[in-house]
Amino acid sequence: MSDPRVFFAAERTLLAWIRTGITVTAFGFVVARFGLFLELLAAERAAPSPSSATMGRFSNGIGIALALFGAAIMFFAAIQHRRFISSLPPADVPPLYHRGFPVFSAFILGGLGLLLAIYLAAT
Repeated sequence: MSDPRVFFAAERTLLAWIRTGITVTAFGFVVARFGLFLELLAAERAAPSPSSATMGRFSNGIGIALALFGAAIMFFAAIQHRRFISSLPPADVPPLYHRGFPVFSAFILGGLGLLLAIYLAAT
């Protein structure tokens, strides 16, 4: 007897982890750009404060770490999903359903998060 609900629950879980990874990556971008804002604010003053520049570099580092963590969330979620789906009996996987697309999407989004972290580190 086939029960595709288990398969689709796994799909929803993967999508929830992808959303979480995107959110953490986006938050990392915001934190890193806030550091840039602090550095610009310090440079605009007549006597720049060393603490503002240090805070900007610290914020940039935290933002890069968050972007990397968000990408890692998506990569590990895709791997975990793939392992779980391969353990399901074939009867539980709906026929004519492409099982690789959600995993492919997670890897693409994780790769984009990784590229974003590299961009943040380079600027």
